[in-house]
Amino acid sequence: MSTERASPRFTDLDVWGSADILQALWEGQLAAVAAIGPALPAIAAAAEAAEPGLRRNGRLLYVGAGTSARIGVQDGAELPPTFDWPEERLGFAVAGGEGALVQAVEGAEDSTQDAALWAERVEIRPDDVVIGLSASGITPFTLAALRSAQARSAITIGIANNPDTPILRDCTHPILVATGAEAVAGSTRMKAGTAQKIVLNLLSTLIMIRLGRVYRGRMVAMRATNTKLRRRGVTMVAQIAGCDAEAAASALTASEGDIPRAVLVALGIDREEAARLLARSGGNLRAALAEAGPA
Repeated sequence: MSTERASPRFTDLDVWGSADILQALWEGQLAAVAAIGPALPAIAAAAEAAEPGLRRNGRLLYVGAGTSARIGVQDGAELPPTFDWPEERLGFAVAGGEGALVQAVEGAEDSTQDAALWAERVEIRPDDVVIGLSASGITPFTLAALRSAQARSAITIGIANNPDTPILRDCTHPILVATGAEAVAGSTRMKAGTAQKIVLNLLSTLIMIRLGRVYRGRMVAMRATNTKLRRRGVTMVAQIAGCDAEAAASALTASEGDIPRAVLVALGIDREEAARLLARSGGNLRAALAEAGPA
């Protein structure tokens, strides 16, 4: 596997000066970003395949071991506050359990039985989207979880950093980001980890945009849970509705912090009708505004 290969360029890495080491590591990070370009069509196809089931109340489920699991949890955990994605429609299968997120669990990534039990316990359904991450592409836990999910007709997305590996064959939507040898051989928390994080950033954000949780480049579905975010919410309502900050704040309060509903209220639509418009549009502000017609 290329991610495990020791590169001759870095044979004497440990005796280099700090500046030279950092230069090499930085170049590796840039190479990881560049390696994602060829995968963009696969990422788009995966997001488009995920959309219908998620509109029908499907769940987003992340699967991984070690570094890959931690990257998956980081991505998924940011979806509720950023896009108001429901916690009950978000899940994680971590080899070794949640404790493995902070401390390695010996042999956890080899447990295919734990993965199969997870798939059975969470009752994976056809509308669910299961994202498996494995730098090597051969992690037994992740492969078993993906295979179980595919057997239950879920949309399965496999993300790997080595070509021609099982994870790319045992899913409905393979995403290969071939990052190659690491400066520190086998340390996939470096180039491979960076690439995985970026791919998940792109994939989950595209999914949320397609689900209507972004309007005019603004995250209108966010949860205003602190002073900074409440201020941001007021600004968004004022900009979209074309009103002053005082009117925007009043509309936001009347709408219990719901930004799309507050925009409609600020445009003169009563709260009940605003709620009905958004319910009919699946929360899509653009669609709700189109149905409401000129202010």
